[in-house]
Amino acid sequence: MKVRSYKELDVWKKGLDIVDKVYGLTKRFPDEEKYGLVTQMQRSAVSIPSNIAEGFARQHSKEYTQFLYVALGSCAELETHLIISNRRGYITQKELEDLQEEIDRESRMLMNLKKRRIAAVL
Repeated sequence: MKVRSYKELDVWKKGLDIVDKVYGLTKRFPDEEKYGLVTQMQRSAVSIPSNIAEGFARQHSKEYTQFLYVALGSCAELETHLIISNRRGYITQKELEDLQEEIDRESRMLMNLKKRRIAAVL
């Protein structure tokens, strides 16, 4: 069955779940982080499903693959922000580990999508 919309992709839906969790966590951050770490975390989280959607809309597989790589980079960036947040005491070790697990799953899903996308072209 051919996927007609990025909205049908589990990897995109999982990305939205990560966004929701990041926004929930960052509500508790101190005010001095509002324009620093909070903004960075929210942007990197939003970048994940956004790049999946934008890549899906591209006509060429190379472009799509590039957007998937950007989404992967955003996963790594977000994980780094989460580690910093934990070190600063803004999130618990459990919250860090839970989100790291979700980001890891999202990254694996992105890699699998990339591989399938490349294999479809060959």
